[in-house]
Amino acid sequence: MGILWTIVIGFLAGIIAKFLMPGPNEPSGFILTTILGIVGAFVATFIGQAVGWYGPNQGAGFIGAIVGAVVVLFIYGFIAGRRSTTI
Repeated sequence: MGILWTIVIGFLAGIIAKFLMPGPNEPSGFILTTILGIVGAFVATFIGQAVGWYGPNQGAGFIGAIVGAVVVLFIYGFIAGRRSTTI
C-alpha cells in the first residue's frame, strides 16, 4: 500500500509542480509531467529515509513529494534545455 500511496501523491505533486515551474523546457505532456512527479515522490521518499526524516516503511509527505517533483522537473528542464541548444 505504501508504493501505491507514493504513486498517488506523486501524481498530484507532479501536477502542482508543473504549475509552480512553468517554462519552455519543461515537459508539456500530461503523462510525462505526472511520471516525473511520481519519480520526484520516490526520490523524496528515498532521500527522506536516507537522512532519517521518514521511517523504513514511511513515504514522503505531500510537501516533500512536491519538493521532489520540482527538483526532478528542474533537472529535466536543465537537461532538455542543454540538449535543444546544442543541436
